Amino acid sequence: QVQLVESGGGLVQAGDSVRLSCTASGLAFSNYGVGWFRQAPGKEREFVSAINRSGSTQYYADSVKGRFTVSRDNDKNTAFLQMNSLKLEDTAVYYCAARHYTRSGTDIPGSYAHWGQGTQVTVSS
Repeated sequence: QVQLVESGGGLVQAGDSVRLSCTASGLAFSNYGVGWFRQAPGKEREFVSAINRSGSTQYYADSVKGRFTVSRDNDKNTAFLQMNSLKLEDTAVYYCAARHYTRSGTDIPGSYAHWGQGTQVTVSS
């Protein structure tokens, strides 16, 4: 059974930093790209960032470019999202997802077969 478990969310102040982790089990992690998505109340789920299976290529939404950094440790079956200079508009539930390397659609939720349960990040002023 495939499982993705996010951790690291919480309540922070604007300008603070948070690191999210996504630990996978039940799949060959190095065969999967990892995507990070978020969903704020009343809004659709949106792409935040992604990393390819080797970790050599990263992708970012324009809204987080320069503030967020995605990485992964294949030996630990874990991906990370380092979020710096957080803004109020970053408040959302953050999800990690796994996409087999043979599938295209880095920023498309439907391309990802496996999802975590989500972790809340709340940024306050």
